[in-house]
Amino acid sequence: MFESEELLHRIFCDPLPAVADAAYLFGQTVDNEVSVFQKAQALIEHAQTQTILIPGTGPMSGYPGQETWCQSIAAYVPRTAVQPVPTDPTDNLNTLIEAQATVRYAKAQRYQSLLVVAASFHQQRAVMTIITVALKEYPALKVYSAPGYPMDWQAEVTHSQGTVTGKRYELIQGELERIEKYGAKGDLATRTAVLDYLRQRDR
Repeated sequence: MFESEELLHRIFCDPLPAVADAAYLFGQTVDNEVSVFQKAQALIEHAQTQTILIPGTGPMSGYPGQETWCQSIAAYVPRTAVQPVPTDPTDNLNTLIEAQATVRYAKAQRYQSLLVVAASFHQQRAVMTIITVALKEYPALKVYSAPGYPMDWQAEVTHSQGTVTGKRYELIQGELERIEKYGAKGDLATRTAVLDYLRQRDR
């Protein structure tokens, strides 16, 4: 129980490096995308990174697609700062596929640090998934948590795969269930492993 609480605190109160190589915005539905756009804007304005990564796919699974996002995010950050992450052909975009593509891109670009940005209810699983992939494929990468800006928890929105609908606070339960489900399958590192990674990162 304590590990769950510690991990949540660390994810939502993570001290960021002075400058990171890039920030990755996990794909969101239109209902939730402003959360990550606003965070990207703050990161650029405070010079905490110069590169904003987004999913490099067409519209699918509730994500409007890279072309739409490049246009939408231009109201928040310079278009030149935005880079779509190359993603293998897929008919389905999910958190693991995004994490794999992003870690591999970071490795190819020789990034040393990466900020992870997702809507608040999705942030824990997003960070855990990126760290899971990093531990397997690029353990030298330092992953940091930069949660998206808070939005109305009472608002009715669409989330996962563009099919899950509910008030934002109701989506938290589904996210916790996915963490347990994917952990049991071996697709997600345990909370202990993620905490160990964070402790090693900060030494």
